[in-house]
Amino acid sequence: MKPPAPTIRHRRDPTHDSGYKLLYAHAAMVRDLLTGFVPGDWVHSLDLSTLERCSGSYITDDLRDRADDLIWRLRWGEEWLYVYLLLEFQSTIDPWMAVRIQTYLGLLYQDLIRAEQLSAHGRLPPVLPIVLYNGAQVWNAAETLEPLIEPAPPVLADYRPQQAYLLLDEQCLAKAEQAPTRNLSAALFRLEASRSAEHALTIVRTLVDWLKEPEQSSLRRAFAVWFGRVFLPKRLPGVSVTPMNDLSEVYHMLADNVETWTDQWKQQGLEQGLEEGRETTRHILIRQARRRFGPEIAEQSQPLLARISDPDQLEELADQLLLSPDGDTWLTQLKRAP
Repeated sequence: MKPPAPTIRHRRDPTHDSGYKLLYAHAAMVRDLLTGFVPGDWVHSLDLSTLERCSGSYITDDLRDRADDLIWRLRWGEEWLYVYLLLEFQSTIDPWMAVRIQTYLGLLYQDLIRAEQLSAHGRLPPVLPIVLYNGAQVWNAAETLEPLIEPAPPVLADYRPQQAYLLLDEQCLAKAEQAPTRNLSAALFRLEASRSAEHALTIVRTLVDWLKEPEQSSLRRAFAVWFGRVFLPKRLPGVSVTPMNDLSEVYHMLADNVETWTDQWKQQGLEQGLEEGRETTRHILIRQARRRFGPEIAEQSQPLLARISDPDQLEELADQLLLSPDGDTWLTQLKRAP
């Protein structure tokens, strides 16, 4: 088995990460993520009223300082169930995600042991690891450790580590026909996938209606901050947005500008669609280079392909990849590309 190529990690967007982390620091968002998107009837036996975020008291600096994860727990019967939520917004998919998850959960378990946060029977609690993915590419990383480890003699089968995670791909979930309706996380995913100012305005109006109660003011503000710092700059680059502190301000701002922004929003949507297409083509070329010439050539191809934005040039390179007799020839063709 050929191992996945080492991934060149694209720089994370700290604004996007912090915006989502602010949203999922609210129990209502985690509740709707669990009830709306975690498969199985067993979710109905969770005591959602006991949801509490784990922070500070016994989570190590390794986990506490990580900008892309959150840890929650809630009651499942008489015991605690932990939810490990990893926010993944990088444009490059990590083929070793299952290994990362195993490492993070090992750190969590070490701290639970140190803090004596064990079950009534002295055992570790179950953990549900969720990867919330927001990238444009179709997720193709292994969702378990099994395919990442070479086969071994049967006598060693009992010693192979096992780890899986639940992948929640926002792009797929937003387009699902049976997506939950009155669900805060589903509304967030639909906003991310919206292609028009009118569609976004409709979703924001719905959120304003759902989040009317005074005790929901913190979540209203979290949505407003995410909308102003992440969502609008991505849809309308260059447009100056006044800081907003409540979701109702977002609604009125959108309503006042929907006609003005419609054309620009559509143009940005077209450009975003084109970039997603280019990114998909680059991903296919890297995968084919890995299959033909090995992981080292694929790794060297990645930054060279990243600088090419012309779709016709990328298509021409696909032909060159098939015709190149070896990896060095392929890399030479890449370097010559305008």
